[in-house]
Amino acid sequence: CSFPAMAARTKVRCSHLLVKHRDSRRPSSWREENITRTKEEALELIQKYREQIVSGQSTFEELASKYSDCSSAQRKGDLGFFARGAMQKPFEDCAFGLKVGELSDPVFTDSGVHLILCTAAA
Repeated sequence: CSFPAMAARTKVRCSHLLVKHRDSRRPSSWREENITRTKEEALELIQKYREQIVSGQSTFEELASKYSDCSSAQRKGDLGFFARGAMQKPFEDCAFGLKVGELSDPVFTDSGVHLILCTAAA
């Protein structure tokens, strides 16, 4: 999320991989009824997933489908297009600052720790 928000953009399409932790606002998911991992453990997992994607060992879609704590895992992490104001601020700020095809560094929100992949912009 190192790029300033692209001012002309009104919407972005992103996929994400979410790892929740015990301090997440809803510490449960389709994968786990009661999430007990710490925030630090969630970050370690996200960093491991990012390394696998960047190295070409796995694709974002494979990992999101298998490991994301969001129901968007069923769509390989795809959240569709969204405008400003639809997502939590740290997520939105990062998503709107990514170039199409760019993968974020870990992003922290009240939901947990995310990797965000920008797939399109309008």
